[in-house]
Amino acid sequence: MNVFLLLSAGRGPQECAWALGQLLHRLRGEGTRRGLTIQQVRAVPGDRAGTYRSVLIRISGADAEAFAASWTGTLCWQAPSPYRSGSGRKNWYVTAQPPERDARPTTFREADVDVVACRTGGPGGQHRNKASTAVRATHRPSGIVVVVDEERQFSLNRRIAVELLRQRVEQGDEAARRAVTTARWRIHDGLVRGDPVRVERPTPRRPGG
Repeated sequence: MNVFLLLSAGRGPQECAWALGQLLHRLRGEGTRRGLTIQQVRAVPGDRAGTYRSVLIRISGADAEAFAASWTGTLCWQAPSPYRSGSGRKNWYVTAQPPERDARPTTFREADVDVVACRTGGPGGQHRNKASTAVRATHRPSGIVVVVDEERQFSLNRRIAVELLRQRVEQGDEAARRAVTTARWRIHDGLVRGDPVRVERPTPRRPGG
């Protein structure tokens, strides 16, 4: 089973990007101990090495869903700031949520287009009506329908209709991609500080270690 999880530092300070890196390391370690595979799919790095503004990961394995659920919500890395020695703040928050899946691009095939002759009215349409040169084309997978009567030849109208359907399908795919991006940004902006589902801290050093 594969489960995706998007971790985000939201619009927090650089310490939150640092906290995300620390939490990601902790998550990977725990996942490995449970026999899971954690793969980084996409990442937006922070301003400093080892820090991230957001990371999309894929969790694979029999226990992936339950493991992801245990890391879903507001996460807190509790440690002093490594950048501001005078700061008394120790709680740095990150959010982890299942993301919107990438929209699958539509494979446009002319074989998926049904084309029938039709008659259309309007000025100058009398000759075309008699010859039934207008075209009604339907892209079956998406349900998009276009009617073309620009030319007096059926073959030309058919060619225009198929190309118009191709453009409409591409526009639909682009709109779907924008919707996924917008949904993911809502995760970044929806970080709630406080009441974390997990609080993680640096591992204490052993004496003499």
